[in-house]
Amino acid sequence: MTETSHDAPDPGPHWRQPGTATDDWDPRAPHVLADQIAAYDELRGRCPVAHSEYLGWSVLRHDDVLEVLEDHATYSNSVSERLTVPNGMDPPAHTEFRRINDKYFTPERMAVFEPRCRRIAQGVLEQLPDDGDAELMSAVARTYALRVQSAFLGWPAELEEPLRAWVRKNHEATLARDRSAMAAIAIEFDGYIRALLDERRRLGYDAPRDITTELMHDRVWERRVTTEELVSLLRNWTVGELGTIAASVGIVAQFLAERQDVQEQLRADDGLVGPAVDEILRMHGPLIANRRATTREVTLRGRHLGAGDRVSVIWAAANRDPEVFGDPDEFRLDRDSELNLLYGAGIHYCPGAPLARLELRLITSELLAGFDVAPARSGAEPVRATYPGSGFTTLPLHLARR
Repeated sequence: MTETSHDAPDPGPHWRQPGTATDDWDPRAPHVLADQIAAYDELRGRCPVAHSEYLGWSVLRHDDVLEVLEDHATYSNSVSERLTVPNGMDPPAHTEFRRINDKYFTPERMAVFEPRCRRIAQGVLEQLPDDGDAELMSAVARTYALRVQSAFLGWPAELEEPLRAWVRKNHEATLARDRSAMAAIAIEFDGYIRALLDERRRLGYDAPRDITTELMHDRVWERRVTTEELVSLLRNWTVGELGTIAASVGIVAQFLAERQDVQEQLRADDGLVGPAVDEILRMHGPLIANRRATTREVTLRGRHLGAGDRVSVIWAAANRDPEVFGDPDEFRLDRDSELNLLYGAGIHYCPGAPLARLELRLITSELLAGFDVAPARSGAEPVRATYPGSGFTTLPLHLARR
């Protein structure tokens, strides 16, 4: 849920050939994929800056991650060969595009969107059975993510099913590391955005008064934002949002199902829901990693990184560092929120954090108001997502309407 997308590694302009360092671990080993959080905890204690052919240098400790985030001159975000606005940019381009990007996530805009966002949450939850088991990822999490993102951008309801199919295909291609399929799927998604932009241009003054239309009139460096830049910006807003919001809803719901005491605590004080969501997602990060590339030789915790090396910031490990958080599995609402890297840090801090927090607070609040949440009575177990995903692929829970 930080600014950079969470797709699988791909060659970028700064990256050199792999195989120049000895591997310390295999991110695709069965035990890692079976329980990513536990595997990263073990690796952080054993080898906090660890090399693998798949991810390059993985950085797992909280202080090392902050060092990478704050030294954006050494650890570049320009890691993709295609235009990636603004997350794949370094200053000064990043600064210019963040200027227009950030104005869409102000407190005023969030306040305007909140009633509609709440109605969407209520509408999704109304479809659930009054008392029975439900597979939460398909019944709630993915649908909610699709609908709130489309509503925020002003996209038509008719796009929901094509986007749902696209998310599934993108996930499958990423898991398979099928680069040709990933490229084709990226082009497909860009096609949806181009069609929306073309329709608004055709309508002219009669185009919908929404964020997508507003973006078309933005300017950078005294010129109009180009179509390619618009497509990239909207792609990155949407692709990252759909995956991480869905994962987050599942992670929060699973935690609450196991903690009846927390359910009651949050029902008694709805003002605690937002901080509780942040703390739950600190314990089980919805976004595993982000990418960087070194621009020069550098030493990090005694490991020598060459210029052009791949670097993976492992959020799911840094946010569980016992040197910072003590027992990482202890649910506490009195932690220093500034230490939580859920939305990143530094100049690439997630611009969409206000929107994500709003969406997650509302769906959690409505879920708790409407249902008692418990593990599935059928005995069906959740299926964990594997890298680059997090959370759960399927999440059977028992829901009883209050």
